[in-house]
Amino acid sequence: MASEAEPQVSAAAMPEVVDQVALARLYGEPLFALPTDLYIPPDALEVFLEAFEGPLDLLLYLIRKQNFNILDIPMAGLTRQYLAYVEEIRSRNLELAAEYLLMAAMLIEIKSRMLLPPKKQEGAEDAEDPRAALVRRLLEYEQMKLAAGRLNAMPQHGRDFLCAKVHIEQSLQPRYPDVHLAELQEAWRDILKRAKLVQHHKITREELSVREHMSQVLKALQGRRFVEFETLFDPARGSTVLVVTFIALLELAKETLIEITQAEAFAPIYVRLAYTPA
Repeated sequence: MASEAEPQVSAAAMPEVVDQVALARLYGEPLFALPTDLYIPPDALEVFLEAFEGPLDLLLYLIRKQNFNILDIPMAGLTRQYLAYVEEIRSRNLELAAEYLLMAAMLIEIKSRMLLPPKKQEGAEDAEDPRAALVRRLLEYEQMKLAAGRLNAMPQHGRDFLCAKVHIEQSLQPRYPDVHLAELQEAWRDILKRAKLVQHHKITREELSVREHMSQVLKALQGRRFVEFETLFDPARGSTVLVVTFIALLELAKETLIEITQAEAFAPIYVRLAYTPA
């Protein structure tokens, strides 16, 4: 008796649907059968086998499909096939059919003009073919369509390939930070402070030349990669010489003959030649 009761309990605990794949999930719950009151619109499963970009595209399709000569279009057969397609889409989508109806009216007009005796224009030997304007539009449209197809077949960025982007942390040539005016002024104040510590009581008159000191600075920088800013000044010669030397440095920097750089912010200031001596 016990062996018969146990299977009944286990069967009651199992779900009602076993070994069946759910058709869908609704709010996370499996759905094993479609609802009986589900409404499906009549055109929900409609499939359009051929889509055209406009009336000219449809006309070109009908001409190429029937192997018609585009320079000698049989308007009766083309108009009949075109109107059949327009009637089909007009019953389903009236807004889409409006553009096609305009072309249908044009085809009917061309067909009617072909039934009438041709009218010769003044100064022309032969009467103009009523199909000429339509043929020109079709040929131009076909050329543009083929060109668009060739452009679309070309590799496009984002669709067929992606550009590789590499981030370089450091360039091959180091870029030293620029020396700000405030840092240059602070370095100049330090030089003046040390110059005041050297006192001279001998009063002499000395003529100083800025150009001469510019030549001395350039000579001191030749053959050396970097020179500390402070070593270009000689405090023992007095503050007057220091001022002229500083002006000489500013003139050289103005004429881009020297570069004043530093490795990083608040680091020692260095001076070097901005050109390679011959």
